[in-house]
Amino acid sequence: MASSNKSFDRKASRFKPQPKVLVLCEDSKSGKRYLEEAARHFRARAQVEIVHCGVTHPSGIVERAVIRQKGFDKVFCVLDRDTHLCFQRAMNVAKSHPKIRVIASYPCFEFWLLLHFGFNRKPFRAVGKYSPGDLVVRSLRKKPNMDQYDKGEESSYFAQLLGEPFLKARTLAPKILEDVAISGEPNPSTEIHLLMDEFEILAKPQPI
Repeated sequence: MASSNKSFDRKASRFKPQPKVLVLCEDSKSGKRYLEEAARHFRARAQVEIVHCGVTHPSGIVERAVIRQKGFDKVFCVLDRDTHLCFQRAMNVAKSHPKIRVIASYPCFEFWLLLHFGFNRKPFRAVGKYSPGDLVVRSLRKKPNMDQYDKGEESSYFAQLLGEPFLKARTLAPKILEDVAISGEPNPSTEIHLLMDEFEILAKPQPI
């Protein structure tokens, strides 16, 4: 028995301990549920804690991340640019903390969902009482089976869009970031695919 236990210990020591990850987001329902289901899909849920931190502006979310980062190996802040005046301040604060990484969407998380239906680089600008984020949601509602989409509901959009639409979004999002690097125009774009990549990595044992 002792020999068997030693053999098991040697085998286990070949891999790094799974990092403890915190994901903070401003959306308490639809976006939060999407991220929770994505983590579960990639079997990363055991290493990931996803919370809505009680504030709905970027700087407040990053400030909460700064406070909580000691208990985690990595902290991701999922932020919407939209019309938040404190967005750049939040980005600047995050840069000074190596554990914290911002996952930004311009104008909002729903642009990631929109990419499940195809390529889009037409900027979303505020019109009248509608913010850029509002206009993304309006565009999203025109897509198949998305007419009832509401940020305040808890429908399972991850499961609904899994498969070819999800793969499409993961393919298009990095291509759009390449165009952002060339054009200097981030509206619209998203980094949610980077969080999906992180979830996928977390599910795999990492060799030492």
